Amino acid sequence: MTISDSTGPRESIIDRIAVLGLGKVGLLAAKLLHQGGFSVVGHDLRAPLESLPFPVQTTDVASANDLRAQLGDVDAVLSCLPYQLNVGVSDVAHELDIHYFDLTEDVPTTQHIRKLAETSKGLMAPQCGLAPGFVGIVAASQAASFDVCRSIRMRVGALPQHPTGLLGYAFNWSPEGVVNEYLNDCEVIEEGVHKWVSPMEWLETVYVNGVKLEAFTTSGGLGTMCETFADTVANLDYKTMRYPGHMSLMNFFFHELLMRENREEAGRILTNAKPPVSEDVVYVHVATEGTINGQLQRQEFVRAYVPNTAAGGHNTAIAWTTAGSVVAVIEMVRDGVLPSHGFLKQEEIPLDAFMATRTGSLYNG
Repeated sequence: MTISDSTGPRESIIDRIAVLGLGKVGLLAAKLLHQGGFSVVGHDLRAPLESLPFPVQTTDVASANDLRAQLGDVDAVLSCLPYQLNVGVSDVAHELDIHYFDLTEDVPTTQHIRKLAETSKGLMAPQCGLAPGFVGIVAASQAASFDVCRSIRMRVGALPQHPTGLLGYAFNWSPEGVVNEYLNDCEVIEEGVHKWVSPMEWLETVYVNGVKLEAFTTSGGLGTMCETFADTVANLDYKTMRYPGHMSLMNFFFHELLMRENREEAGRILTNAKPPVSEDVVYVHVATEGTINGQLQRQEFVRAYVPNTAAGGHNTAIAWTTAGSVVAVIEMVRDGVLPSHGFLKQEEIPLDAFMATRTGSLYNG
């Protein structure tokens, strides 16, 4: 439902939603939304290769004029586009007073959207993917259980189940996004000080289900959590998990070979060398420590998510954990569980309500 006039508040119910970008994540998100009872319209530069139960428009998603024409009769837009296009999409959503959702981990993009939210009649909800997104929801839920929380550590790795070569990697995610994570500075709280540190540092060893992994700093995965917990948590950080040896090789590639100076070419080389795989795994390790009634305790949420057949087809682990997170959030907005306007922080989303949604239940495994 759209708002009835320019002064009244937007209703929280969402019926018609446009999904921009029908790659693996966007297409799955559109299918899950359709299955969940939403009226979906997909938008992409190319027509889909398969028959879909909802209409698809071939739209120049980089054109503000095309977006205005296509989004004028929907209640919400979900952008599954490369992060650099989200500023333009969010501007149009704000102009049209419709709800906005995306999957970005790009910090400047989120800052732009947050500014828009100050005058938005709809909800502006970036960072609704896996990290930032779901892991922040989990971490905030754990932190809330302590009288005093002293640390929040979030680790995520999207990896091939059967790695080959020294890198032990496959580019199942956007190469632009991965390169940004490896090269942009990382926000942390260390001993009560909110700061920025270099990526691909703070190396540590993590085990998930007996699998040895390494974890190191990368950008974007915390979303807005440093701001939220700046005065209450002494140590907070996010790291990417990879198979051992990966970080050293990537530091060599970006810094000794100077590929940091040409991010686009770096992404092309890496994707050509390590193309996507269908059998992947997403490792999640969220751990918090604090006191309850004066007793020091630790909570952990550790999972290894593998491909599934949600929406009737094979979905890689990174696709469904990313698409499922944003779809669950949209379901919560439609059902009135979350706010209907302003800016949504992922850590404000209640984990129990998230897991209780039709799509969020996928994460219970």
